[in-house]
Amino acid sequence: MNTINNEAIPFFVSHVTEALQKAGFESYLVGGCVRDMIMGKTPKDWDITTNARPEQIQEVFIDYKTVYENDFGTVSVLNMAANAEDRESLPSAEHAFEGNEVQVTTYRSEGSYADNRHPDSVTYETELSKDLERRDFTINAIAYDQHFLNPDSSKGQIIDVFNGLSDIKDKTVRCVLEANKRFEEDALRMMRAIRFSTVLNFSVAHETMSALMEQSARIRHVSLERVRDEFIKIILSKAPASGVTLLEKTGLLEHFIPELLEGIGCDQKGAHIYDVYNHLLHALQHAAEKEFSLEIRLSALFHDIGKPATRRYDRKKDKYTFFGHEVVGARMTKKIMERLKFSRVTTDLVVTLVRNHMFFSDTEQITLSAVRRIIQKVAPEHIWELMQIRECDRVGMKKAEAPYRLRKYHAMIDEALRDPISVSQLAIDGKYLMEVLHMKPGPRMGWILHALLEEVLENPELNTAPLLHEKVLDLDEQDDQTLKTLGEKGKEKKDEFELGEITKIRSSHKVK
Repeated sequence: MNTINNEAIPFFVSHVTEALQKAGFESYLVGGCVRDMIMGKTPKDWDITTNARPEQIQEVFIDYKTVYENDFGTVSVLNMAANAEDRESLPSAEHAFEGNEVQVTTYRSEGSYADNRHPDSVTYETELSKDLERRDFTINAIAYDQHFLNPDSSKGQIIDVFNGLSDIKDKTVRCVLEANKRFEEDALRMMRAIRFSTVLNFSVAHETMSALMEQSARIRHVSLERVRDEFIKIILSKAPASGVTLLEKTGLLEHFIPELLEGIGCDQKGAHIYDVYNHLLHALQHAAEKEFSLEIRLSALFHDIGKPATRRYDRKKDKYTFFGHEVVGARMTKKIMERLKFSRVTTDLVVTLVRNHMFFSDTEQITLSAVRRIIQKVAPEHIWELMQIRECDRVGMKKAEAPYRLRKYHAMIDEALRDPISVSQLAIDGKYLMEVLHMKPGPRMGWILHALLEEVLENPELNTAPLLHEKVLDLDEQDDQTLKTLGEKGKEKKDEFELGEITKIRSSHKVK
């Protein structure tokens, strides 16, 4: 765990660190990329820290496109020539990584944080230790020197001033130096602490947890967009239920989704063994275990959020009722999604799924026409996502979905989604008969179309305009009675074929 192989680092990243060292500056990989490599993971982002000032960094990479548009001494070096004609002369990224961009930041220390988010002042430093001291967590305060000026450049050196290696080994998230000070400086670090704990499956050090609980109200000073971004990463992790639990325990959750807390201790009785809050956490965790999308995970977390507001006690039946909780829950979900500034598309889908999650309740009472209506309500492309919410809801009750019932739901949806068998599927229609063959509207036209449908059902290869054109000419020579008989025979064939298709669907799902 204490070594990193230089060959695992993308070519362009190594080129940037090497160029800085050859120009006479110190340069180290730092932060999350070092942590990930130590843990055997492939970093997505690459950060370098150096004693070179921003203008010196730009001078070293004068042949590259660089971006310096901040007050924190960070220069983005892109794997792209400053001038198009020079591009071919630059080294290629043999091991491409997302963005082909490296962030290079001058060693710095930071002043006070009046807004609980950004430093009021930045001081450029000359020592690496000063730069590592300003970082949030020990696991992110490890630097790596690739030692390009060393003859044995296949081996580098890990610089670990704050015992980050030990915390990685012990799977612990711990603030650098004093936890309270770290969170007072930048309140978003509290969300990041929960995120790292959840995503990495690390525990939070005692003193860091204490500071989280003490400082949690400061999260109100952070923009909800930034809070949302960290929340999304928690929800998309493998253990989102643990992450939400930590957010609740530390007091952070009440400052951006207080509605979820209303479910704590809200007993449901009946089929539910959990209160509303824990039921939602179990539903969310199932969505994660099935690797469902962000929208499904959010819908699972919010689907019963309206229950506390609608709970009523039925004395006669000794149980609680929650009539209309899906309607109330959809309204609450919309407010939450808009508060956190989710996109309109994501908001609309999550709200729709929460509003309609109660639809699939009893296969003996649901009609096919009702299934068609719900498909139109949530849209055909989202109907299976509604079924995923149904699954999360059931499993969140610690109930395995009854195999037959689940198959029955799927069969009914497949049947409802199936295109109806009708004359509209023919390559020619009534308009064609009137405009091309100059036929008059009337019973004869309907009989002809149904007679054509019978032949096409028997032999789909006949369903082309030229072939059907010839068939129509032959049929039009028949008298009314003969044509009527052929047309009715075609209708019978259509009904028989439809029944066969439905039987196939139900059989594929092993239901009747």
